[in-house]
Amino acid sequence: MDGIEHLRLRANGADLHVARCGTGAPLLLLHGWPEFWLTWEPVMMRLADRHTLIAPDLRGFGDSDKPEGPFGPADHAADLVALLDTLGIAQAGIVGHDVGGAVIQALARANPERCAGLVLFDFVYPGIGPRLGAPDRLTEIWYQSFNQMDLAVQLVGASRESCAAYIGHFLRHWSHRKEAFDDVLDAFVDAYMKPGNLAGGFAHYRAAHAGRVAMMKGEAPPLPPITVPTCVRWAEHDPIFPYAWTDRLGETFSDLDLAPFPGVGHFPHREDPERAAAAIAGFFKRIGWG
Repeated sequence: MDGIEHLRLRANGADLHVARCGTGAPLLLLHGWPEFWLTWEPVMMRLADRHTLIAPDLRGFGDSDKPEGPFGPADHAADLVALLDTLGIAQAGIVGHDVGGAVIQALARANPERCAGLVLFDFVYPGIGPRLGAPDRLTEIWYQSFNQMDLAVQLVGASRESCAAYIGHFLRHWSHRKEAFDDVLDAFVDAYMKPGNLAGGFAHYRAAHAGRVAMMKGEAPPLPPITVPTCVRWAEHDPIFPYAWTDRLGETFSDLDLAPFPGVGHFPHREDPERAAAAIAGFFKRIGWG
């Protein structure tokens, strides 16, 4: 896309790669797994006339530095606060998906004053609880255990073909519109074949394991609700996070605008970027951010 600049910025002891474009009130776009900044490009194209879009590669992903070991949502949140400081941004709208949604929760709890508002697409939150590990879900959540194994990097990274098969499986299986990533699949495989990126992405699953097990046991400690204005648009056809699991979002977000996102799977921002961008822009306009 014309107009995107690529920056390498020091934040919280790491060099982070950031893609940036547009003008106006800043929005920070946080990707999931198995993604990197490029997943947001279609949304960025549609919002650049009204917002400054900042899409980092989270530490461990893309062209950002890699963590030494497990690296979870709170660690990423600390990186992002430091990134906003480096960019001289006091407050931003925060948009996220999947792993990015977990990071948003940590960021909004630790530094709510930095968040003008939150927009989230399908992600894990405490209210999903034991449903995540129910017996009929095991064929969907197996990768969360596999990704923690030392063997995972060796097997997935054995060849470009094995990496393409693994990454491509999730991009297609989790999508309702199966062609959503066809035009960028090679770029995604390139990204995950870079040294350290498979392990860097898997570091999230290592870091999140204990909390996820506690959640599935119903033993997660109760947390006060996040009070930052929040918009959640949850996919109608997400095979891993069904829409029925939105029923307890109000316990996590006290100022919640929730609606289904019809006609898409796990990646609303990529499967229907026109409507995703409209939802993002509409929400931030309603709360007076841009």
